[in-house]
Amino acid sequence: MMADNAAIRRRGRGSGACGLLAATGVLIAVAACGGAQGEGSAQDQAENASYARVVNVEVEAVEPRGFNRIIRVTGVARAMRDVVVSAQEQGVVRRIVRDKGQPIRMGQAILRLDDAILQAQVRTAAAQAELADELWERRKKLYEEDGIGSEVSYLEAKYVAEQNRGSLAALQERLARTTITAPISGTLDARIVELGSMVSPGTPVARIVQTDSVKILAGVPERYALDLSVGASVSVVFDVVADEILGASITYVGAAVDPDSRTFPVELTLPNPGRRIKPEMVASVAIVQEELSGAIVVPRQALVAMEEGHVVFVVEGSGEEAVAVARRVRISASQGNEAVIDEGLEAGDRVVVVGQQGLTAGDRVRIVPGGAGGEG
Repeated sequence: MMADNAAIRRRGRGSGACGLLAATGVLIAVAACGGAQGEGSAQDQAENASYARVVNVEVEAVEPRGFNRIIRVTGVARAMRDVVVSAQEQGVVRRIVRDKGQPIRMGQAILRLDDAILQAQVRTAAAQAELADELWERRKKLYEEDGIGSEVSYLEAKYVAEQNRGSLAALQERLARTTITAPISGTLDARIVELGSMVSPGTPVARIVQTDSVKILAGVPERYALDLSVGASVSVVFDVVADEILGASITYVGAAVDPDSRTFPVELTLPNPGRRIKPEMVASVAIVQEELSGAIVVPRQALVAMEEGHVVFVVEGSGEEAVAVARRVRISASQGNEAVIDEGLEAGDRVVVVGQQGLTAGDRVRIVPGGAGGEG
């Protein structure tokens, strides 16, 4: 460390235009800047010898604290459930029950199709089923109680009755499907067909979105593939609520990397009271990659780059005895304007954060509470 300080003291102290040249043990004073010679030179040397540079600096005392390494990505909000409702029967739209923009509960009607033909078919099937049941009951009584009739006739009546009941149930189900209902609760975001439209099975008729909570989808660069897992802490910020940081955790981590973007998908869930977050909104997502406790953290501005690495200046002593000491440090992690130091600093060290660029090891310093550091 003493060798480092000596090297840093030599940095910035090059030979000036006025200097002392030593030749064969005899000191010759050279006045290259128009300075006085003879007795005047000796007086100037005495005054220069008594002058000591003092640099104004600002310091921060470092203390162990928590530090999070963050991965910042951009995400997009998606509805928790987004369903396009399709017709299951053929028919003409005869009534619009609920229009777009309205809240809707699961099972509530959206629109109704013309069901006149199906109602007639249901009445016919119901009559046939009733007749078949009556015949079955009579043959059953005759065969089982009186022994009249053959087993074939007995079974035939039984299965005809069951067949007719099945046909009636199928027609009743088709009739029920002429009323198109919501498969989920949410908001009727779009109605795709108009009154009088002809629809067939599979024709999209409406869209329902559920946004009481939302999913955030984001792509994370593949270099972090081994650092993330389900449950990692996340903070999310939307432009529309920029003053509010929403907390969540990762609920899904993709198993494959997209070959085009070289990212893998992650997903998280957020509550959405008041439905302020709308699908397709863009979010700033900060994922906690690593949590450190008891870390020594300094502002990046305190680091001074050297050929051999980085150093920071630490103030030792107090009052007129305060001097700057250079410490070579090793950076283990960084995030934003902060760097984690795992070698070279200890808790309680006073690190120079303003004025360090004009320092050399061994300089006297004056600690000031604020403002740019300068020479005093």
